[in-house]
Amino acid sequence: MGKNSRPSIQKRAKEKARQERRKEKDARRVETKERRASTTPRTGEDPDIAGIIPGPQPLPSEFDPPSTPQDA
Repeated sequence: MGKNSRPSIQKRAKEKARQERRKEKDARRVETKERRASTTPRTGEDPDIAGIIPGPQPLPSEFDPPSTPQDA
């Protein structure tokens, strides 16, 4: 009976696929590094909460009590 050479072929194909995935990952990592380096750094302030002062906030005008006419 002869040896079955199939496992070595499959093993070689797996290793080749593994190397290809590694190359793709390395390329993505390099691309990400370049993209991050080219973008401007953030200012550190979240635009959603910019200008908010800690503590009680003033009420919106819709919650102001109605003004009454003054007697003169």
